[in-house]
Amino acid sequence: MHYPEPISKLIDSFTKLPGIGPKTAVRLAFFVLGMKEDTVLDFAKALVNAKRNLTYCSICGHITDQDPCYICEDAKRDKTSVCVVQDPKDVIAMEKMKEYTGLYHVLHGAISPMEGIGPEDIKVPELLKRLQDDTIQEVILATNPNIEGEATAMYISRLLKPSGIKLTRIAHGLPVGGDLEYADEVTLSRALEGRREL
Repeated sequence: MHYPEPISKLIDSFTKLPGIGPKTAVRLAFFVLGMKEDTVLDFAKALVNAKRNLTYCSICGHITDQDPCYICEDAKRDKTSVCVVQDPKDVIAMEKMKEYTGLYHVLHGAISPMEGIGPEDIKVPELLKRLQDDTIQEVILATNPNIEGEATAMYISRLLKPSGIKLTRIAHGLPVGGDLEYADEVTLSRALEGRREL
């Protein structure tokens, strides 16, 4: 279908977002065209503001509007524990839980030889440098429970074992409210391995 150039550019811009296919992009473009102009301008300003004013914390790699981030600056945080995650969204998920009070290290990816991503392409060297600080006593590996996340956790654990720092891996298993019959074999196996005494 032929659209006027401004609409085509808007549709093309939406298709660059993850999870947005051509049909959804067309719907979004026409939705935006139907919005009030001041709402569209506010939306555009919010996008530009986020892009211009957000950066990554020089200590942990989390997304922030100040450096260091509010987590690294918080004197109440447990400075002896570092939770290693793949993505800033993982920090947000952990913080929603309101139980973990330590620090974070965001890798910004996972090892994936198939995609040509090695340890040097993610923030593993920065993690090793950071762990030279003697106050850190535990590293919690909270990478995703997929092939890349597991490979990354194994790689980091092999690097850190000789250091004597306590290494732990978050448990993987069944979600609350999930049914056993719908769980795959790997999930069930991990749930069984991670069982606790009552």
